[in-house]
Amino acid sequence: VLKETSAFQVRVSPQYVADQSDPAKGYFCFAYHVNIQNEGPEAAQLLSRHWVITDGHGNVEHVKGEGVVGEQPVIEPGESYDYVSFCPLPTPTGSMRGSYKMLNEQGKKFEVSIPEFRLRCEMIH
Repeated sequence: VLKETSAFQVRVSPQYVADQSDPAKGYFCFAYHVNIQNEGPEAAQLLSRHWVITDGHGNVEHVKGEGVVGEQPVIEPGESYDYVSFCPLPTPTGSMRGSYKMLNEQGKKFEVSIPEFRLRCEMIH
């Protein structure tokens, strides 16, 4: 992993989405807001994502794809990019972590890691 990774900070805020979930059928929907901040000296384009999703039973799923929410944004120095996406789970708890593949202005690809965050359904009884 190239050192450019440290120029990008990724912050994630997950949230349980009760009205999209059906706990009786083992369907728990989580939304997560992602903020990608470019604190480095040059722009880079987000090419693809790789998520590692673990449910409450320890089952792991890898999700890879182009861009995020249908976009491959170029993030300029000092700028940030925000998006919201969703993750359904069969359990009320789980976690996600991953990485973004980026392309800098010199045509070099590098990875930015997405720190692990917990998904938790706060059900009111």
